[in-house]
Amino acid sequence: MTSARVVDVSGAVTGELELPGAVFDAEVNTVVMHQALMRQLSNGRQGTHATRTRGKVSGGGRKPYRQKGTGRARQGSIRAPQWTGGGVVFGPQPRDYSKKTNK
Repeated sequence: MTSARVVDVSGAVTGELELPGAVFDAEVNTVVMHQALMRQLSNGRQGTHATRTRGKVSGGGRKPYRQKGTGRARQGSIRAPQWTGGGVVFGPQPRDYSKKTNK
């Protein structure tokens, strides 16, 4: 059995307490402690971040100008990622960050 000192608010030792050996003499498993911490932190994440892709941005159905003869680069929509106000390529999407720990 392990013992621990009992101290008051001022820091003076007032007694000694016997701690159960089954709990306090066990070897520390840092891998399991890390897994438990990662599970707790991951389960606290909301995961509701999102951006709009070019398909989710409103507007941009018509071709902005004709394909040939303008001297400009060909474009299919004003909501493409290279346009201001266009969709985002590979932006964050909502997802589940939760983890489980085995028994």
